[in-house]
Amino acid sequence: MENINNVTEFIFWGLSQNIEVEEICFVVFSFFYTVILLGNLLIILTVCVGNLYKSPMYFFLNYLSFVDICYSSVTAPKMIVDLLAKTKTISYVGCMLQLFGVHFFGCTEIFILTVMAYDRYVAICKPLHYMTIMDRDRCNKMLLGTWVGGFIHSIIQVALVVQLPFCGPNEIDHYFCDVHPVLKLACTDTYVVGVVVTANSGTIALGSFVILLISYTVILVSLRKQSAEGRRKALSTCGSHIAVVIIFFGPCTFMYMRPDTTFSEDKMVAVFYTIITPMLNPLIYTLRNAEVKNAMKKLWNTKVY
Repeated sequence: MENINNVTEFIFWGLSQNIEVEEICFVVFSFFYTVILLGNLLIILTVCVGNLYKSPMYFFLNYLSFVDICYSSVTAPKMIVDLLAKTKTISYVGCMLQLFGVHFFGCTEIFILTVMAYDRYVAICKPLHYMTIMDRDRCNKMLLGTWVGGFIHSIIQVALVVQLPFCGPNEIDHYFCDVHPVLKLACTDTYVVGVVVTANSGTIALGSFVILLISYTVILVSLRKQSAEGRRKALSTCGSHIAVVIIFFGPCTFMYMRPDTTFSEDKMVAVFYTIITPMLNPLIYTLRNAEVKNAMKKLWNTKVY
């Protein structure tokens, strides 16, 4: 079939068709995005100024915060501006770039969370060999692997979509360009592409989730051998990681571990992993982590006094 592409721009339906609801959402999500930026920047500043990055856990936490800022920035600013716009448009090229960004930073975050689980496994189950196993060279290689993995995943997603013909309609029932809503607009049968997309995203989401569950199960079982103080500290750290994993992977699994179909709930579910999780990460990691809170206090005292 000849690849005919008459579509130069797409039109979003947005979160709601009700003007009053959109105005409320504008205020709420503007606040959420501000919290995302300030919270994650504070963690990056604390880790860097407090020299916490020498520890592998905070080394990865630093980049998790950076990825959270980038990930939310791919969708949130456009969504917030569109909430006050009569017509919510995005160019074809902009749509493909947004699709790439969502999957690149989203997949990178999944891999970083997986690496952080491995880091906690080594720290708790093999404490005597921790610094040898998690040396800076290995941490750098693992971090590079998360970025390369995210890039390969997103390139596959975009490559599957750009080769499809789009000849109208051009209205997307969503607030950003994602694979399933965009595939519905293609002027050809997308069954095979949909299966490949689901296999690609689903394997990464489910596979990483299973690895994380196994890792934290092993960690929790091994804590029985620890002292009461050791158990308390380990549970405090792992508890924050587990909370992030559940909040992030629950919606992701719902969205990508299914055939090429869309539901009316998809937009609300997507809000969780594009807005809510990046906003909660700083709160979860700081409120449950004494070392980060102490570093923030030192940073605050240094700047003020």
